[in-house]
Amino acid sequence: MVVRILPSDSSTPVGKIADAEIVFEDGVLSGLKLVGFSIWEPRGGGNGRRNVTFPARTYSVNGERRTFALLRPVVDSTAQEPLRALILQAHAEYEKQLAPGAPSEEAPAETVQTV
Repeated sequence: MVVRILPSDSSTPVGKIADAEIVFEDGVLSGLKLVGFSIWEPRGGGNGRRNVTFPARTYSVNGERRTFALLRPVVDSTAQEPLRALILQAHAEYEKQLAPGAPSEEAPAETVQTV
């Protein structure tokens, strides 16, 4: 699979850095992609860890807004952590490409991290 980072434009919510998607290259999911991941700055602008949100759908019950996670752990509640780390690693690679002195003169439109 491949993690693709898509930088946010100026019209996105405050604190949102980029979107991410997972493109499957092998197996029964080959040719499909899972979208809906977002990378966010830490709240309050501190030196905390960046956050990754996972695909979800919002719905309403009695006027109350709720969220239904589309990618959930089966048993272990920490099962999402390796994927979260992989997405943050792909974003770090993207930022390296943007750094002054990076090999490419133009900013990449996206970056890809193959797993």
